[in-house]
Amino acid sequence: MAEPSKQRLRFWLQLLKATKHVENELRERMRVELGTTLPRFDVMAMLAKSGNGLKMSKLSTELMVSNGNVTGIVDRLENENLVERVAIKGDRRATLVRLTTKGKTDFSCMAKAHERWVSELFAGVDESEMDGARYFLAQIRELT
Repeated sequence: MAEPSKQRLRFWLQLLKATKHVENELRERMRVELGTTLPRFDVMAMLAKSGNGLKMSKLSTELMVSNGNVTGIVDRLENENLVERVAIKGDRRATLVRLTTKGKTDFSCMAKAHERWVSELFAGVDESEMDGARYFLAQIRELT
């Protein structure tokens, strides 16, 4: 049996490969079936989850990407009337970003497709195995 550090490294690589595989499949389906990108979906999902919108800085922090990346995505979404920027009273430097009515409608359709795709991708995995994996992954997050 391999030493623990080698086992951990192999585990990490397998986890990374599995994640990349699913992510690549979702990216392709987003592109082909919805004509959008996964980063755009992620921004809209975060805004939908927030309800009332988020400051640009909070959005980039939550998505773990740079402010510049978020700004570019938000600019394009704004040009398509999917999000709007709202000034925050008392803070001239900060801007709140939130979904427009059109953005909420479009995102709802995207979210349903995304959920269906994820369900399809994991259809062959036993539910008890998924429960165990979710528990295990939560443990990993608590360790770091």
